[in-house]
Amino acid sequence: LIEGPTMGTQYHIKVVATDANHKSEEFQNTLKSLVTDKLVAINQSMSTYIDDSELSLINQAPIDEWINLSPDLFELLMLCNKVSVESDGAFDTTVGPLVNLWGFGPSKTEVIPSQHQINDLLVRIGYQKIILDAAKDTNTGRIKKSSDLYIDLSSAAKGFAADLLAREFRALNLQNFMIEVGGELYVSGTNAQGKSWTIGVEKPSLLHDGSLQAIHVSNVGIATSGEYRNYYEVDGVRASHTIDPSIGKPIHHKLVSVTVISEMGALSDAYATALNVMGPEKGFLLAEKLELAAYFIVKSDDGFVTKYTPSFKPYLE
Repeated sequence: LIEGPTMGTQYHIKVVATDANHKSEEFQNTLKSLVTDKLVAINQSMSTYIDDSELSLINQAPIDEWINLSPDLFELLMLCNKVSVESDGAFDTTVGPLVNLWGFGPSKTEVIPSQHQINDLLVRIGYQKIILDAAKDTNTGRIKKSSDLYIDLSSAAKGFAADLLAREFRALNLQNFMIEVGGELYVSGTNAQGKSWTIGVEKPSLLHDGSLQAIHVSNVGIATSGEYRNYYEVDGVRASHTIDPSIGKPIHHKLVSVTVISEMGALSDAYATALNVMGPEKGFLLAEKLELAAYFIVKSDDGFVTKYTPSFKPYLE
């Protein structure tokens, strides 16, 4: 087990070593160093909390100026753009100023903003204002902002960190592992018993008190987006940390959480956010249309109702 702090949260990694060399103390130490170094590099590239991170420098850069990107950041921005287009902007990496306005950014507050304040920021929001250009014959590219944008990748970066670590592990010929970064997962191969990994879809509760559904997974990314922990209430108005970019306000519907399984942690992370913003009806229709494996937990008069797309069914016990 390898674990530690990263991205303002924790990571936990389980590796099933089948090769004798992989069980040596020397290899274990090498692996720990590799994980630490890679997570530091990802943070230095994608964090909005580090003033001189690659992403922070993009946010500070002038409008209409091309900036060359590292391969990892370019890949993540392209993945995010794909989900933004497919969800018609329900997933939007430029929504950060509104998240901050509602008190869920670096400075935590519990104050309902005015419509005037929201309108002032809405004109700055929009994934369409990020222009990405792939460089010829390379795996990277460049970015240009067409307005004063603040890009925040926190709704996909943890899943992407799990993906990047998985690639590093496979390069070392490790096949069986589970990587969890801040609740987002990538699982590969089999567990210690030689079976596919069993993951619990969490009950919507503040108490971390167990799972609602077990799923069996291998070689996929898994992410859950939910509203039942990070929110506040002022004068009977509930404000959650997930902001609907189309109106500039927290989501307000009966979808409690959605879990998505896909080929990448970053995509699962972004899709789960998009479906959560869209809600139980529209989100479910989009998940079916895109053939996503998605599991919805919806509030009802009697507690919770669960529903899942046809693509999710193979993962159920």
